[in-house]
Order: sequence, then C-alpha cells, then structure tokens
Amino acid sequence: MQSFRVIPAPTPYLPVWQAMQDYTAGRGVDGADQIWLVEHEPVYTLGRAGRSEHLLAPGAIPVVATDRGGQVTYHGPGQVVAYVMFDLRRAGYFVKEYVHRLEEAVIDTLTELGIGSATRYPGAPGVYVPLQPGRTPRGAAIQHYAKIAALGVKVRGGCTYHGVALNVDLDLAPFAGIDPCGYHGLATTDVAGLGGPASLEGAGDQLAAAIARRLTGATIPAPVISRPLAALALSPAAP
Repeated sequence: MQSFRVIPAPTPYLPVWQAMQDYTAGRGVDGADQIWLVEHEPVYTLGRAGRSEHLLAPGAIPVVATDRGGQVTYHGPGQVVAYVMFDLRRAGYFVKEYVHRLEEAVIDTLTELGIGSATRYPGAPGVYVPLQPGRTPRGAAIQHYAKIAALGVKVRGGCTYHGVALNVDLDLAPFAGIDPCGYHGLATTDVAGLGGPASLEGAGDQLAAAIARRLTGATIPAPVISRPLAALALSPAAP
C-alpha cells in the first residue's frame, strides 16, 4: 500500500474530492491501493443520507453535499483526514468488514497516542471516547460519549474512496453548528484535549500505518515525504 502526505497546509475540499473520484475511475485491476493524508480548510460535508435539519448554524463555513455515506460532519485545520483508495474485491472484504478495520485502525492509533478508552458505538460508525471513562455503563446512550473520529465511505466498481477524519488539535466550536453525524447534542473531542500529543503530522503517519496494517498487513515507510496537491494522484511517495 502506498501513502501520500498533503500536510501541513490546509487544503480546499473540492479538489481533493475530485482527485479521489478521478483516481478511482481510472485505476485498473492492478491499480495501487493508496492512503492520502489531508488537512482541510474549514468545510461542512453532507453525506448521501444527510438532512438539512442537521445543519443548525453553518454561518460562513461552506457546505458541500458529497457522495460518501453518512450524515453531516466538519473538517478543518488541526484534523487529519485519511482518504483510503482500496480495492475491496482484491482483498475479499465486504463493506462492513472494511469499515470495522478502519475503526480498528483509529483505535490502534489512539492507543499509541495514549488514549486507551477509544471505542465503537453500535450502529454509529466512527470512534468515540466515554465522557466519564470507567463510569459509563454498557449500553449507555450515545450522548454519554464524545466523537473523536468520523468515518464515511463510497464504493465504486468495488473500490473505496473517502475515509476517516481524526480530530487531533482543532477548534471544536464549528461542531456546534451541526448535529455531528446526525446526532443532536453529540459531543466532540480531540487528541490534544484528552492529553495526547498535538502533532498533526505524527498522528497522520501513525494513522496511515495503522490503516495499512489493518487492511493488508503491510507497512508504510515513515516519515512519508510531503507533496503538493498537484502530485497527489501522479506518483507514489518515496520511502
């Protein structure tokens, strides 16, 4: 699996979305699986199931209706997004298993960053941490958790794009302008706020490596070389 870095400069959302679609449409049966690490300019994105009532007060932040699954989320500086172009057919995965593996990769990453309470929540894709670790009862409502990573996937021709967004060290205030992932009152948090390291590049490298391990068992050379957006879909990162 190959990895790209489009960090640290915040990047507009639309060119990256278009580049993902172009890469997926053009890849052949032997096309390389890739992970793109991106930090975005502020943007709200609506998934295919997104409903306008979950946009509470977007203000000046642009809203983009996308082709990924899920509801509404926020991307912005201080958050690393790992876009994963992966051939499900070649790996023999169904979508449910693929999503599970992405979530496991995020949990692995958070554990490495010193956050051992990260977990899934049944029926709500993504990764969460309990608001009161050690005191949250089994089966508690989702409002007892804070979301630290959002997940959205699109599959075309058996290959995925979009991916997972991990909150590292960002201004969480824009999440108050939406119902995050369609859940009213759902809290959000980030790695820095939980006492973990605030390095976006470090978290991105660890996340990409964890995704590669969970999906293929492969390793990614680290550190990944930074590249401009124009090179995103053209050539692999050098070891």
